[in-house]
Amino acid sequence: MKLGIVGLPNVGKSTLFNAITDAGAESANYPFCTIDPNVGMVAVPDYRLQPLTDLYHAKKTTPAVVEFVDIAGLVRGASKGEGLGNKFLSHIREVDAVVHVVRCFEDENIVHVEGSVDPARDIETINLELILSDVEHLERRIERAKKAAKADKKLAADVEVLERLRAHLEEGKTARTFPGFEDDEDVRRVLAESDLLSAKPVIFAANMDEAGFTGDAAESARFEAVRKIAEEEGAMVLPICAKLEQDIASLEPDEREMFLSELGLAESGLDRLIRVCYDLLGLMSYLTAGEQEVRAWTIQKGTKAPQAAGKIHTDFERGFIRAEVISYDDLLACGSLAAAREKGLVRSEGKEYVMQDGDVVLFRFNV
Repeated sequence: MKLGIVGLPNVGKSTLFNAITDAGAESANYPFCTIDPNVGMVAVPDYRLQPLTDLYHAKKTTPAVVEFVDIAGLVRGASKGEGLGNKFLSHIREVDAVVHVVRCFEDENIVHVEGSVDPARDIETINLELILSDVEHLERRIERAKKAAKADKKLAADVEVLERLRAHLEEGKTARTFPGFEDDEDVRRVLAESDLLSAKPVIFAANMDEAGFTGDAAESARFEAVRKIAEEEGAMVLPICAKLEQDIASLEPDEREMFLSELGLAESGLDRLIRVCYDLLGLMSYLTAGEQEVRAWTIQKGTKAPQAAGKIHTDFERGFIRAEVISYDDLLACGSLAAAREKGLVRSEGKEYVMQDGDVVLFRFNV
């Protein structure tokens, strides 16, 4: 999973990136201090890995990972090449989902490129640049589709969808709010093939100060403005305090747990962000376990056993015979795989089996 952290300059993008990846991206009080994308690989927290490691006395534990990309701040006019617009747009095209950091805090020592803090305006600024880029991209696609439709009349329906989509974008609306985006297969296919920036799944990270974050976030007018936009766009919103996350990241695990407890938080912002991203993208994890390694693998919900096996190696999918499956909870309750087999809890599943979150699997294959 590859997530792009975006936003206007000086909204806390790099501070958040530093906190959750511990990668040390430069953070400074001026635009474009992050010129090339900083990339950090982050382990996905999974409470099931350590108990499985202990159960199997595994030599190695490998969590699933998320790749975070800290992308240079965007400014008004980016779609026309202003600031580092072209770089921003090309980098955002490569990610699976967007973490849009929105500034909700006041700080006279940190300048805002627009001169004031206004989350709704800032979201509109970035959305508009993505939309303008999409319109330009779509016009070229429509031209190609019209030529292709002369030879294949079936493509005429695609042209009609593309033209409706262009009109929708020209009204200043994102592609993810286009009618049919959620449930019309033809619309979804055309959108997927169009590779539009404003169709990317989005999480709005409402970056608050410590007082606003540790209080009742719902009472913050700025947070409410972000939440309302997220609701209208079918996006997700996550209240976060990037500065606080940076403090948390610098602590040892035991100290971190105590600090979170004092703040009344069950988990860090990173844990919450990854969980929200998994929900947004419809992802889950299955597990493999043995003496050599215990490992988590990320797959889409609804993935069948052979395709899940293919995540490990293409040979596993090509030569798939069956999957021996037990749920994590059943395995831990039994204390060993042998005991689980005796109780009939290890199932033999075929090619049509739909994987479930927390399945512990041994794939049988032959090539």
